[in-house]
Amino acid sequence: MEIRETHKNGYTISTDKDKLDISCIHKFLSNEADWSKGIPISTLKTSIKNSLNFGLYYNNEQIGYARIISDYSTIAYLGDVFVLEAYRGNGLSKWLMGEIMEHPNLQGLRRWILLTDTADWLYKKFGFKQLPHPELYMEKHNPKVYKGVKN
Repeated sequence: MEIRETHKNGYTISTDKDKLDISCIHKFLSNEADWSKGIPISTLKTSIKNSLNFGLYYNNEQIGYARIISDYSTIAYLGDVFVLEAYRGNGLSKWLMGEIMEHPNLQGLRRWILLTDTADWLYKKFGFKQLPHPELYMEKHNPKVYKGVKN
């Protein structure tokens, strides 16, 4: 897949996996994100390898991230979205979401999926809604999957 990059006021959004600062992403996801506390670095690396990644950078330093899991024809899952606290409030998450939603390989999908308990105001701006029929959805969820796993 072609690498895409956009720039604005010293900030960059890139889909280039080689630019990702794995240790920055791991630090945030394993220590600060409720959804992935304790995630082993090997698990993170596998998830990055098998996803479309969007790195957010300021002067080439990683300050945010998001990834997409997709078949690029019918469905996409948006996950692991974050902007480091020191950079929040500058419209960067909105810019990141805009770049994700405009990516040419993610157009014409029947369904987008997102699980969140924060920033629903942001995702609503991009057409995400509460489930109209939650009784139709099922999940198999193990929130303790990373407990006791060594990094």
